[in-house]
Amino acid sequence: MRVLHIYSGNLYGGVETLLATLARCRHFCPNMEPEFALCFEGRLSWELHAAGAIVHAVGPARFRNPGSVWRARRRLRLLLQSKRFDVVVCHMAWPLAIFGPVLRKSGLPLVSWQHGPLSGRDWIERWAGRTTPGLALCNSRFTAELYGGLYPGVQKAVLHYPVIPPAAPPDQIERAAVRRGLNTPEDAIVIIQVSRLTPWKGHTLHLEALAKLRDLDGWVCWIVGGAQRPEEVAYLGILRTMSRRLAIADRVHFLEERSDVQRLLGASDIFCQPNTGPEPFGIALIEALYAGLPVLTTAMGGALEIVDGSCGELLPASDPESLAAALRRFIERGGLRRSVGAACVARARQLCDPQAQIHKLSVILAGI
Repeated sequence: MRVLHIYSGNLYGGVETLLATLARCRHFCPNMEPEFALCFEGRLSWELHAAGAIVHAVGPARFRNPGSVWRARRRLRLLLQSKRFDVVVCHMAWPLAIFGPVLRKSGLPLVSWQHGPLSGRDWIERWAGRTTPGLALCNSRFTAELYGGLYPGVQKAVLHYPVIPPAAPPDQIERAAVRRGLNTPEDAIVIIQVSRLTPWKGHTLHLEALAKLRDLDGWVCWIVGGAQRPEEVAYLGILRTMSRRLAIADRVHFLEERSDVQRLLGASDIFCQPNTGPEPFGIALIEALYAGLPVLTTAMGGALEIVDGSCGELLPASDPESLAAALRRFIERGGLRRSVGAACVARARQLCDPQAQIHKLSVILAGI
């Protein structure tokens, strides 16, 4: 079964991580051959090529430039005519809006992989709604429940992302080396957040809670995530200014974009991402669990399907006092960190073992 995954490819976040995982783990399901059609070159296309995947460049397409849309559609049409595909998967509403006319004429089975809730109010979503898929594949029950009325009557399936575990458990020598490289004491309690630089990921709430722990010695916070858009550059500036105003700038390190996230997680002690908006799923939460880190996050969205009392805490939304209290407990109580951390890897595997999830994906796609 040859599957063509269509996506924009110009940013890097959860969807891009998923696509790279599908390329790297394709050996788990030899009867499912993934190929990728991208509009933009960037980190995603480089990682797919590095994984040995087949990547088709259909060219940059922008709605404000109708000619670019026409040219991208033509390239995709020629691709579908020149190669045999059994299923086409569009990731997000944007590629479905761009390529809908071509996909309707192709007659190929079409899957819309939904990586977040659809309201049907956004103009891109309404445009995407002109092309009805045979299946809506959702990354969580939360996404499926808030799917909206864009495709009434379309069958839905829920599949948690496959997430690759680290090659080996954290090593004390490696932990020490990472900390030295980041000017962090070897005996510090490291709190880490790994996420896109968007306000709903809860960075300001995180900083507010940390400010309430100024009296507590021995902790350091690593904020990991690079600015990819002008508004994210401005947001990062706001966060840096806020950390100085709260008098915690010497203990909060903004590491920006990193390609060694697993090493950073392995050198950390607590994962904290206090979202102020619902996470559709949360790959970073799973990666933290694989690293054996207790996860502190907000009780909303896909996090409710990932975190339970065995592997962390779900906290009230927009409540810095509750977050600070939870952080204080996990900073001060090493036994609590170790006991909760011991259950984290099993929880991650239960939800997102890559071999199991890719097999489930092949079964779902074969049934279209």
